[in-house]
Amino acid sequence: MARLMLSLDGSILAEYNMNKERYTIGRLPDNDIRIDNPAVSGHHSLIINILNDSFLEDLNSTNGTYVNGKLIKKHAMQHGDVITVGHHQLRFIDSQDGEAEQDEFEKTMVITPSSQGEERIRRVGAAVDQAAKAVAATKRPGVPDNATALPKAKLQVLSGAFAGRELELTKALTTLGRPGVQVAAITRRAEGYFIVHVDSGKENDFPQVNGVPIGPQARRLNDNDVVQLAGVKMGFFES
Repeated sequence: MARLMLSLDGSILAEYNMNKERYTIGRLPDNDIRIDNPAVSGHHSLIINILNDSFLEDLNSTNGTYVNGKLIKKHAMQHGDVITVGHHQLRFIDSQDGEAEQDEFEKTMVITPSSQGEERIRRVGAAVDQAAKAVAATKRPGVPDNATALPKAKLQVLSGAFAGRELELTKALTTLGRPGVQVAAITRRAEGYFIVHVDSGKENDFPQVNGVPIGPQARRLNDNDVVQLAGVKMGFFES
């Protein structure tokens, strides 16, 4: 099933599954995809889904409809197309091609543990264990460690070419980033999910959580945190 990811200034605002034949985009409340912004016309654009194909049409909007930076009147949608309506963007994701893109994202950002030195992995584990002990020390006496099951969690890319892609954090250790630029690891512990700096191309160039560098110590992640790593923003979400 195709879907649209609505964003503004690189931040994901909403996601729409394309399970109907027609979708209108505009400022008025009767649109399927409402964008309440003065730069958007009342009924700005229309998407028609026919079998496995989707077609975009501008509805004589004041400021026009753009796809990948080009003004269009009608356009046959392709996986990865970015529709610009006013100041907002709608990224078209075709689920038939999504798996290939997910593979490309993982090849780009997810690093296999074997590519990291054993000493670095040992340091990561030690840093996280130290942080986890600090979290455990704050628990109320008499409450067992397994009183609350660790929720499932994922990362959702919020910026760049892979915006909207998701990565389930099912492994005990997930190493992310770009070697020589910035690398971090996210680990699952009974006390929660922790992110820790592994390596970077510049001294003291640490990943950020909610705009603040994490430093050399492991940091526990909370639901809705925004991680910035190797120039990519990712949202951390628990379920």
